[in-house]
Amino acid sequence: MLGERPQLYEILDDRFRTGMCHAGDSKLETLFEGCRWAEGPVYVPAGRYLVWSDIPNDRLLRWDETTGEVGVFRSPAGHPNGNTLDGEGRLVTCEQGNRRVTRTEHDGSITVIADRFQGKRFNSPNDAAVKSDGSIWFSDPDFGIITDYEGHRAESEIGACNVYRADTASGEVRLVADGFRGPNGLVFSPDESRLFVSDSRANHIRVFDVHDNGTLTGGDVFTECTIGNFDNIRFDDGGRLWAAAMDGGVHCYDPDGTLVGRLLVPDVVANIRFGGAKRNRMFIAADTALYSVVMSVTGTPPLPMARP
Repeated sequence: MLGERPQLYEILDDRFRTGMCHAGDSKLETLFEGCRWAEGPVYVPAGRYLVWSDIPNDRLLRWDETTGEVGVFRSPAGHPNGNTLDGEGRLVTCEQGNRRVTRTEHDGSITVIADRFQGKRFNSPNDAAVKSDGSIWFSDPDFGIITDYEGHRAESEIGACNVYRADTASGEVRLVADGFRGPNGLVFSPDESRLFVSDSRANHIRVFDVHDNGTLTGGDVFTECTIGNFDNIRFDDGGRLWAAAMDGGVHCYDPDGTLVGRLLVPDVVANIRFGGAKRNRMFIAADTALYSVVMSVTGTPPLPMARP
């Protein structure tokens, strides 16, 4: 019918309805079109802007919430992928092309957090999560070295795709989880007691118990993707896990691992992130575009950082 809006929310379980997960905007807002492959959105509250990655074009882009203007934040940028903020509001970036994790200081200079494990270069760091003790945890698949499209073709020096923890105080880099085919998105539970990691090639999400000494145990499968393919993941403050699921849109999982609903996005969804003044605006990096939707659920607040 002429003028009829496409459906945005798909309710698969009544918990999606009772949790009011479907009561936000009725359509997506297009913020930008013109990327080659968009990933890694992160909202910067202090400046009311969003930074995200356009990996093949080797640039970070910046969307200004107050004006709607988009500009280049940094180029070249090391074929960046995932971005996040540390406890001081500094940008942490996984640079696939440079095979490292970096931090952008407040003066604009770049500090290398980690680029090697036991003397060997990483494959292509993909996504990062910052814990309240300041440590940075990141996934290291080989997506950026298997072709020149999102990085630079090269042989893996490590020979495996793992998850690592970088201690920003001591500089120590520790392997914390292995046995992945393609580790991708990762996120701590709101209380930091568990770490969730998506494996794009195995197409499931694993969950680990986090210990005070910076180690992990467990690793059982939390859920498997039956529609689409998992990429990055985020929590809302109701304990629900939201997952970018490529051509499956955006998935919403109950704390017990049940898929309860979806956002039906017209493009292939790579990454999602909650942001905005109330943390209830979901930013969606999908194919060549950046979308957003103001929702009736709220993302988890940033965790307070431990002080010496």
